[in-house]
Amino acid sequence: MTRVELYNHKPKQSSWKGLFFLITACLILAVGFYVVRYYYQSTIKIEAPLEHPGEKVVIHLPNGQKVFTYENLIFEKDGKTYYQGERNTIDLTGGTVDHEDW
Repeated sequence: MTRVELYNHKPKQSSWKGLFFLITACLILAVGFYVVRYYYQSTIKIEAPLEHPGEKVVIHLPNGQKVFTYENLIFEKDGKTYYQGERNTIDLTGGTVDHEDW
C-alpha cells in the first residue's frame, strides 16, 4: 500500500476542540463588547442648563468690550467680579453692569 492510499482512505476527523474554542471566543468577545459599551454609555452625563439664569445683563468692560450674559452667572469674590461660564471663569473687575435686554 502506498502512502497516498494509506492517508486518502482514512475518514477525516472533525475537531471538536477547535469548534468549541471558536464558539467560546466569539461569546467572550460579544460579552466584552457589550460590557465596554455599557460602561462608556454610563459615563456620559448630560447636565441640564440653568432653569432660571436671571435677567439679561450687559457688562461694559474698561477696554470697551461688552459681555452679554445672565445675572445669575455673575458673582463677586474678594471684591472682584467674575463670570462663571460652562467651562471657564472670566474676571470682569472694573466693568459696569447694565440690565439691558439684548
